[in-house]
Amino acid sequence: MAQFLTETAHYLEKFSDQSIVCNKYALTKLGVDRGHCFLKINEYVILCAPFQFGFKRSLFLASLSKQELNFFRRYTNDIVGLSISFAPEGQAPIKFFIRCNLTTIGQMKGKENVGLFVVDFKAIPHDFIILMGNFLEKQNRLRIQYEDYSKTAIRITPVTAKMLGYNLYAAIIEPHAAARRIQIYSLTTKTIEHLEGAGSLPRLPGSTVGYQIFFKKHRISTTGTIVSVVTFPQGIVKTTATLEFNPELVEIINDYWYNFQMNPALKKVQGFF
Repeated sequence: MAQFLTETAHYLEKFSDQSIVCNKYALTKLGVDRGHCFLKINEYVILCAPFQFGFKRSLFLASLSKQELNFFRRYTNDIVGLSISFAPEGQAPIKFFIRCNLTTIGQMKGKENVGLFVVDFKAIPHDFIILMGNFLEKQNRLRIQYEDYSKTAIRITPVTAKMLGYNLYAAIIEPHAAARRIQIYSLTTKTIEHLEGAGSLPRLPGSTVGYQIFFKKHRISTTGTIVSVVTFPQGIVKTTATLEFNPELVEIINDYWYNFQMNPALKKVQGFF
């Protein structure tokens, strides 16, 4: 018990001011049961979706009309109940009912019939602290790996593609243009080199682009910044870009290097002799 309390105190001290954006990756890793997330406001129960988790405050979205939003604003600063369930991988499901103060109710910017509910926790359960803390601790480790695995590029061949679970399909996405297929030449957690056929227009260094990379486990969507562009005599364009931190990509590349270390014969595939 003492160790458990020490762990929660550690997470609160380390991450108390941090929050978790509830994108698809975070919701999956946390094991959020999206069919069991409700706010109980007076006698009303509202199905909602997590938007941001914090140790003191969390934000939730709900599909409500303007009239319904105006109705529920009367309960601002009242005590409400949050009912939410998690099923983290490899763990027993956990259900929480947390008393909260309904701090703010507003309309989600750019979405007419979506309400944003801001709640402050009256008291936060220890298990909830552990769930959030474990996730943030893992993100910290992934950010270290993001830097570490950026130092050695993986040359994409049929063999390395298979090891990565890469489906040999990727696309570059730019504003006001259709997605264009690219051939990845090499990849790290932080950089991508790719080729495009003759006739492709070179992009200016510093330009921001989007990438979609299709793996068996995930379809990675990430943002890149063009570093350099080379056009070969045959007209083929080779582009190098930096990639923003993407936890799914880091996990895939971490698995690749782990398997690489476990099988020395793979060094010839990677080009180490």
